[in-house]
Amino acid sequence: MKIYAEVYGCAANVADAEIALGILSERGHEIVSRPEDADILIIFTCVVKKPTSDRMLYRIARLREYGKRLIVAGCITPGEPDKVRAIAPNAVMVHPRAITRIWEAVEKGVSLPAPLDDVKLGYPRHRKNPIIAIIPVSEGCSWRLCSFCIVARTRGAFKSYPMDLIEEEVRRSVREGVKEIWLTSQDMGSYGIESGRSMLPDLIKRIAGIEGRFFIRVGMMNPLYIYPVRRDLAEAYLSQKVFKFLHLPVQSGSNKVLREMRRGYTVEVFRRIVDEMRSRIPDITLSTDIIVGYPTEDEDDFEATIRLVETIKPDMINISRFFARPGTPAEKLKPLDPREVKRRSRILSEIAREIALRNNERWIGWNGYAIVDEIGERGEAIARNITYRPIIIRDKPARELFGRIVEVEIESARPYCLMAKLKRVTEPQEIAVIS
Repeated sequence: MKIYAEVYGCAANVADAEIALGILSERGHEIVSRPEDADILIIFTCVVKKPTSDRMLYRIARLREYGKRLIVAGCITPGEPDKVRAIAPNAVMVHPRAITRIWEAVEKGVSLPAPLDDVKLGYPRHRKNPIIAIIPVSEGCSWRLCSFCIVARTRGAFKSYPMDLIEEEVRRSVREGVKEIWLTSQDMGSYGIESGRSMLPDLIKRIAGIEGRFFIRVGMMNPLYIYPVRRDLAEAYLSQKVFKFLHLPVQSGSNKVLREMRRGYTVEVFRRIVDEMRSRIPDITLSTDIIVGYPTEDEDDFEATIRLVETIKPDMINISRFFARPGTPAEKLKPLDPREVKRRSRILSEIAREIALRNNERWIGWNGYAIVDEIGERGEAIARNITYRPIIIRDKPARELFGRIVEVEIESARPYCLMAKLKRVTEPQEIAVIS
């Protein structure tokens, strides 16, 4: 059968889709690029934010209009199943932890609404990007207490995958020509927490020790679990194979709000982790997440967030306006005036943009190496240096550079990317690392 798929959401969701489509391809099904050409339509959904959930429901409604079998996979299945049924009563639904059996949904029309106790490693892949391997290292949420988050409901009980299996998945991916390994999960910080502490530093060192010419990007990590192992984490990040990129969500600069969010850490814990990582890796790229307009956030709390941002100066901030998610404790709280939430979001976005621009301007004049790992929407080559900063190269066709390590000179800066001149393309034997 011919399969058309749309994929939304986080790296873990993209990995699920790659596995599902890989399994279907191996079973003889054809993946097509247009819904008109397909026998079956699949949408891999995300519901972590309400605007995203609304978009998923809109896409489900539009896909249903094709009159073909529709399979709804991803987090909306356990998160908001009633809304899906209201829009597409005949849709086949697949739980994100049942994705390895998606062939049953395709070939038999069977819904798989319950999670499986499966390890999503060792399966064939239909990669979105042929040089990037997104490798899940765990499933579910270990903390499960955050007042605003729907992930515990959508992804289920926590389970770390065996390190040996992760290592073998990396080795297989490198043999297949992959140049970047993205270690991903709902929370990288909790990897191996069943042992009593985060085993993330050990995992990074293990993967970095594998032979081959590849680079490692570590996904989002909860400060709660990283704080006790922050020195070991910084040590692991020193490997030449590890992108110096830290995604550490703080969510608020107010300890009061963090308590009410039930995050399990303080602003001071967040800052100590950042200080430790920057003391060992001064140029590390810091990305964080902030929720604006949590129902108990007053003006003082918001000002505390601004002070933290202006002090820490993150390179990237994922700013989300608060929207209640179904089944969460925060759903019961009285929301703030949407106009006030919008005002705060606008203020913080402007501050974040200015900080990002100033941070990037420090890179003007830099010469060094980067790997071209993406082709932009306008066909431009996008490269990443060792700090994972996006570098736009416009003076050579992107497809000629894709997957290659190049030497560039940064000529100008924008808030969220650097603009570079291509100096040369390196030969495979010439350089083993980017710097």
